Amino acid sequence: MTAHLDTGAYISSLMHLDKSTLPSNGGERFNRLIFARSPYLLQHAENPVDWYEWGDAAFEKAASENRPIMLSIGYATCHWCHVMAHESFEDQEVAQVLNHDYVCIKVDREERPDIDDFYMTVSQVLTGSGGWPLNIFMTPDKRPFFAMTYLPKRGRKGMSGFMDLLVHITTLWHDQPERIEKNCAGIMNAMEHLSQESTQEYSDLKEMNTKALKSLSSSYDQEYSGFGTAPKFPMPINLSWLIEQGDKDNQEALKMALQTLRAIRQGGIWDQLGGGLHRYAVDREWLVPHFEKMLYDQGMVASTALEAYQASGDKFYLEIAENIFGFVERELTSPQGGFFSALDADSEGVEGKFYVWDRQEVEACLGSDAELFCSFYDISAHGNFEGHSILNIPASLVEFCVREDCAPGKTSQMLERCRQLLLDRRASRIRPLTDQKIITAWNGLMIAALAKGGAITGKERYVERAADAADFILHNLKRHDGRLLRSYLNGPSEVSGFLEDYGFLCNGLIELFEATLDDTWLKEALLLADEMIRLFHQPSEQFFSKIGHDAEQMPIRASLEHDGVIPSGFSLAAKSLARLGHTADRPDLHDMGHVMLNRIIAEAGRHPTAYLAALQAFEMLEDEPVIVTLQGDKDSPQVRELLRTSKSVLIPTMIIRFEEKKHTGQAMICAQGACRPPATKPQELLELLTRLKSE
Repeated sequence: MTAHLDTGAYISSLMHLDKSTLPSNGGERFNRLIFARSPYLLQHAENPVDWYEWGDAAFEKAASENRPIMLSIGYATCHWCHVMAHESFEDQEVAQVLNHDYVCIKVDREERPDIDDFYMTVSQVLTGSGGWPLNIFMTPDKRPFFAMTYLPKRGRKGMSGFMDLLVHITTLWHDQPERIEKNCAGIMNAMEHLSQESTQEYSDLKEMNTKALKSLSSSYDQEYSGFGTAPKFPMPINLSWLIEQGDKDNQEALKMALQTLRAIRQGGIWDQLGGGLHRYAVDREWLVPHFEKMLYDQGMVASTALEAYQASGDKFYLEIAENIFGFVERELTSPQGGFFSALDADSEGVEGKFYVWDRQEVEACLGSDAELFCSFYDISAHGNFEGHSILNIPASLVEFCVREDCAPGKTSQMLERCRQLLLDRRASRIRPLTDQKIITAWNGLMIAALAKGGAITGKERYVERAADAADFILHNLKRHDGRLLRSYLNGPSEVSGFLEDYGFLCNGLIELFEATLDDTWLKEALLLADEMIRLFHQPSEQFFSKIGHDAEQMPIRASLEHDGVIPSGFSLAAKSLARLGHTADRPDLHDMGHVMLNRIIAEAGRHPTAYLAALQAFEMLEDEPVIVTLQGDKDSPQVRELLRTSKSVLIPTMIIRFEEKKHTGQAMICAQGACRPPATKPQELLELLTRLKSE
């Protein structure tokens, strides 16, 4: 397959191709991946490599022919996956070796996080790191013996070559099988060790929080914000946790979070024209992004920005969330209401080409406004990225207007007008691929953000978008027996939902209930919670698994369970169980939240910064909640305003309940062992909640 300039159009053509006459191996033009639904697998459907999807056919062939398996895991918007595909998997010489000596399997990590999680843990055990493309060499019984990420076809600059590696592994497989077996045994033993359950009792939450804050403070970049040097990820979990610590009068924690969010919003990691943020910055300054846009980043950062607004009252942070909502509605929302997974980093085979600008093109588009616009957004003749310019904001609008001696109001209007002109011009470019998979877990994150945004702002359209997505998931990604499924693309996948799908969606439904006071969403959340316990709880061993009892199991129950760019399924599921336990007066759910975290408490005590979402769940489980019970007609202006007032205050352990009453509307607050007199006016309620925060 040669590189296609318009990858989106190419993948769409493959999706709609009549495949009824093709043989099972894909025929002369294609391989077996032509029958896949995943855009990532379809990207490889014209490779000369004889790819298989994960399944019995591949493993039976490897066993019957005594061949090692080369498992390659990636995703549709992964830049380095594209690079390795172009250099190696589209190459006839490489394909000849792979087809002769190996059985090759392609996996979309977003469709099968269970496979990715297990073999990424293998990579961590073997190399201390991981990433994508993740390439695993293993036996026909799925036992790995070697792991690698990107390699060029031929060795260069001290980096080994993929061709040399293939020849070496083939030789070992046939001539020294005992070495292969020794590697397998060592890796499996290490994985067995990882899977052993911890017996450590719960650590002190205050002690873990103190240790985590000390660690984050020591790695905080005082000059550019964020943590560490480069690359820099937004890490919204870190920021959310810091905001909660700041809410306990730790101003230094709050300052770190707020400054980092501001730096992200003003940096090149933010799409200054189209809104939303790219996946991470490759530099310390937040200037040069890895250009892909992921739905989970949008949902998590929007939620965190809303928390920053609740904690600070600064509308700058509310605008971050609303900017994301606008981008997601425009570019990642399906006609049916669900949210697409991602936008690729590459277009026309070049990373970032869709997003960068030349000064000359900007001047031609903006005319007399170009000079001021270019100055504000750091657009120059020589550029700031490989001869081109990535839009970023070196100085705030107020600082810029002081320097340029111009009026902020008029300048802001001019900048908005010019942004729209450039956005219209950018729309004529060849777009990066949109991965149109609708993933249950990631939709849960976006549903939660939109519902929270609607509750805080009172803007019904955000709640409606969240409800549309929730309706889509509940009607299209539930089997007839109620089993939640992982993803949807031109129909539901056959892959059962994982713990994170149940936990993330459950969290989104709780936020929808708290935004609407409609107990339909609460009932759905409770159904999911009960199903989650039934499918993932191991009663005999008192722990939860990421994979349901009814689904395919990995060779060993070992996986990465820490919180990363997104929270682990354990953390958010435990928090959801705690919230539901308080909301619905179900102590059994609260108890199961504790069981959910049993397996990670020891590691959380040792390395709390890797478990910050788990610490948030611990707090919800162990601290007494602040229960706000709204009474009245849920659609009345009085109750809606009391709800909005409740949501204007950041109290991490706040629980919203609702009781339908005929009176005009009031709020009852129960906290710290006492219930306060009802508040009927928003200001009364605000004063009560503010006082509770300070006590």
